[in-house]
Amino acid sequence: MKKISIAIMLAGSMLLAGSAGAAAVDELLQTYAGQGAGAADPGAANTLWTREFRPAGADQDRSCATCHTRNLRQTGKHAKTGKPIDAMAPSVNGKRLTDVKHIEKWFGRNCKWTLGRECSPQEKANFLAFIRGS
Repeated sequence: MKKISIAIMLAGSMLLAGSAGAAAVDELLQTYAGQGAGAADPGAANTLWTREFRPAGADQDRSCATCHTRNLRQTGKHAKTGKPIDAMAPSVNGKRLTDVKHIEKWFGRNCKWTLGRECSPQEKANFLAFIRGS
């Protein structure tokens, strides 16, 4: 009986995280549309995810996949610090894409570190669709 209760609680918390993620992503997609983004294109984000950039001052090329891996269901590792990075896929990591402020914070940091610039609203929308679908 105790195992069934734990399973029900875990399933319930995953559903809540999923709905929180859907709400956060939907809110941000609306925001980005208001900033000029069109329909989100996960394929475009997949291409950008593996494209290498060398921002000013960087000693080597980097991509999103450099730290987060090509497989969003796997744990990554920060290229500079070696710190583990939890899987990006919400299907594996229920904390992903659940908080608007957190998502925006990491877009700001990661776009600048990887691309050497801010991501456009379209790129952010594309990334959200790509990550949400993983």
